[in-house]
Amino acid sequence: MKTQDKPDSQGMDYLQTLPRRWVTVYIPLGIFVFVLLFPFYWMVVTSFKPNEELLARTGNPFWIIKPTFAHFHKLLFETAYPEWLWNTVLVSVTSTILSLVASVLAAYAIERLRFQGAKPAGAAIFLAYLVPPSILFIPLAAIIFQLGLFDTRMALILSYPTFLIPFSTWLLMGYFRSIPYELEECALIDGASRWQILIKIVLPLAVPGLISAGIFAFTLSWNEFIYALTFISSSEMKTVPVGVITELVEGDVYHWGSLMAGALLGSLPVAFIYSFFVEHYVSGMTGSVKE
Repeated sequence: MKTQDKPDSQGMDYLQTLPRRWVTVYIPLGIFVFVLLFPFYWMVVTSFKPNEELLARTGNPFWIIKPTFAHFHKLLFETAYPEWLWNTVLVSVTSTILSLVASVLAAYAIERLRFQGAKPAGAAIFLAYLVPPSILFIPLAAIIFQLGLFDTRMALILSYPTFLIPFSTWLLMGYFRSIPYELEECALIDGASRWQILIKIVLPLAVPGLISAGIFAFTLSWNEFIYALTFISSSEMKTVPVGVITELVEGDVYHWGSLMAGALLGSLPVAFIYSFFVEHYVSGMTGSVKE
């Protein structure tokens, strides 16, 4: 009898030598980390540089000689940035909650109820997400004016779900699809209603998917610019993306220190949320539920 071939014991041994590790791991990873983190580093450096260093033609542009908090002081105490931040938080959280509630109901109906036309409805929702906001904001502006909601937070809270719901529904559809149907069948045999199944069985299993959809919806609404620029005019009602651009740029004068300070402070909440829910976020994106 022929002896069975020995399994390949080398595995990933080609990564064990130091030169190969540099070529295959360290250098690519270093380039990736540099490209990813350099914008944040540049924001931090510019935020703490005094105007003399920012406008100087000499010196090292990548380092700070005399750090200052003047830009943060101007941003927080001489502009309406605290109001912009509060508006952004309020609008993002409210629109995200509304969108998640609607998306859960839509995704569950499309994926679990198995009605006729469910697949075309899912495809239509996905196509609705592909419609660019630059096309939708014109009819939405007419509706906002007719309802008397112009220059109010409610204008953004009601308009943001137009692009949050399609995306969240499409994301949750893929996660609900991975939940075993046998769980619902057993619950139906025991006399549970569809509402009880959704609340007590499907949603607890779909927590990672809900967190992923919530993070994406919150990020999209936090960074949204076109609707906030179109529907809001007063300074105290603006959101961070619009307020920083419109209030800290005076003609051809760019207050770079305050601009970068505003961008830095505005990016911290999203970065914190991503880092805090990273495990649930990854599992939600894979959309896997063990039977």
